[in-house]
Amino acid sequence: MKVEIFIPCYIDQVYPETAFNSIKLLQKAGCEVVYNPAQTCCGEPAYSAGFWDEAKQMGLKFLEDFSEDCYIVTPSASCSGMIKNGYNDLFTNSTAHNRCRNIQGNIFELSDFLVNVLKKDYFGAELVGTAVYHEACSTVGEARLKEEPRQLLSQVGGLELVTVDDEDSSCGFGSSFAFKFAGMSAALSEQRVQSALTAKADYIISTDSGCLMQLQSYIDKHQLPIKTKHLADVLTSGWANI
Repeated sequence: MKVEIFIPCYIDQVYPETAFNSIKLLQKAGCEVVYNPAQTCCGEPAYSAGFWDEAKQMGLKFLEDFSEDCYIVTPSASCSGMIKNGYNDLFTNSTAHNRCRNIQGNIFELSDFLVNVLKKDYFGAELVGTAVYHEACSTVGEARLKEEPRQLLSQVGGLELVTVDDEDSSCGFGSSFAFKFAGMSAALSEQRVQSALTAKADYIISTDSGCLMQLQSYIDKHQLPIKTKHLADVLTSGWANI
């Protein structure tokens, strides 16, 4: 199966290894992965900040960079959610309307594509330790994904996934929210990390790199004994020759 991969700007700039691991994971699942180096951003940061004209320009470029007749997979629910939902505000009844609708039907967040399209959840990954899963707001709210990431993590050898009461609490990132409400943002990060530490977790795992960047910054600042990992990095852990 041929798929085009969309690498979000956060992953491109901060977590490039997650991009490579996403490609390796799709290839292991039997996909022919195509990457267009001209791709940039879906426009979500500008859209969320209220700059819809700028977001529309970025969205138009996204629609030009990807095809209408191929699956598009991205390791980010916030980006797939932006394209599936936010683009309705930008392109409904515009000249790009039909192309937008076709691409909206093609794009999938990584765990959604693996479980619901490819019907695969085991990739031979091994990661010894205890982890909590952080439900990114976009994963649940926009992508409507709850069990898919957990199903994939349950197949990782050596990994014990523990449940905490606030696993669906916000990390405090929220794109521009972290800048506009820095104090509240920091408090949310502290609550999320401390909850994972109380559960004696070695890792906080999520599908969204924005959340991981937010939580890891708090961890690094306070030099805490816990790490964050993207789902794609977990699902490729322990592979030989990775």
